[in-house]
Amino acid sequence: MESHEPCRYDEPGGRIRGPPGGEGEFNTDYSVCGGGGGGGGGHWSSSMKSGGTQLKLIMTFQNYGQALFKPMKQTREQETPPDFFYFSDFERHNAEIAAFHLDRILDFRRVPPVAGRLVNMTREIRDVTRDKKLWRTFFISPANNICFYGECSYYCSTEHALCGKPDQIEGSLAAFLPDLALAKRKTWRNPWRRSYHKRKKAEWEVDPDYCDVVKQTPPYDRGTRLLDVMDMTVFDFLMGNMDRHHYETFEKFGNDTFIIHLDNGRGFGKHSHDEVSILVPLSQCCRLRKSTYLRLQLLAKEEYKLSSLMEESLLRDRLVPVLIRPHLRAMDRRLRLVLQVLASCVEKEGYGNVVEDDLTGDTTTLRSPGHR
Repeated sequence: MESHEPCRYDEPGGRIRGPPGGEGEFNTDYSVCGGGGGGGGGHWSSSMKSGGTQLKLIMTFQNYGQALFKPMKQTREQETPPDFFYFSDFERHNAEIAAFHLDRILDFRRVPPVAGRLVNMTREIRDVTRDKKLWRTFFISPANNICFYGECSYYCSTEHALCGKPDQIEGSLAAFLPDLALAKRKTWRNPWRRSYHKRKKAEWEVDPDYCDVVKQTPPYDRGTRLLDVMDMTVFDFLMGNMDRHHYETFEKFGNDTFIIHLDNGRGFGKHSHDEVSILVPLSQCCRLRKSTYLRLQLLAKEEYKLSSLMEESLLRDRLVPVLIRPHLRAMDRRLRLVLQVLASCVEKEGYGNVVEDDLTGDTTTLRSPGHR
């Protein structure tokens, strides 16, 4: 991999800031932390990331920049098997890449930069790792491909090994957030979290008035947090992501913060199915920012079609095509469903009670979420 500056936050125009006091900015063209596979000079070490259910690697570079690497587990054409529960679905590297682009097109800009890379498993993982547990899982397959499986809760076994061709493997590289010593984060339980149980249902699935309870509960009883959750709901539905059990915010800003859209690997699993239960928060609460509402209406127009903008944006990634066309078409179909839900809300509650005007005046004066 080529050597780049340490990862920093994405900025408009596809730029990532260099280190404090450094050379300023460089144009990444939507790429992060290191160059394409097959290089060598800048890559220092690889190790497994602790926690999580599936294998992820931390790539460290010679300039101490770091990125999170999720290796390819499924081909573009494979869909999530119909008998899989959402909590045992594969995490897809291309979903992480596509989520970054979708987040920008929706103008949320809450996903840290993610880019696709082709990695040499021999030179850029096995030969540089200091993680003995990871190193021990490498082997050569009967087809003479280099494979490894690491250690994790799901799919870390010889039967689910990740194999290169012969030692090249696709993956997503995500820029690290600022160190916790610099920017502490708080983890919140998503009010519309699923039960993560084969038989039990969550409260929101059986109580149609569940949102009324949420709106009286901090931090959703004031400020913009509930609207942030509605944005996240739309984002997840367009991707088909059912796995949003928690979310994170920066602690420094208290309740005047924003949700960071992390961990999107379980999106884009099924293009042939629209999981409408993901939209329940929106249909129950009937609330959305005006800026988001106008953006969705714009993306439904033929000249600004969501699928076309996504396809054009994803052409900038080195792993093009990131999504196959059925997934792109599915986003247009799901966008129409979101607008149908909002139209129903407006008919029932009135435009002023559904669409929150965040485009004029101070957002601190927004009415309380419980107002009707």
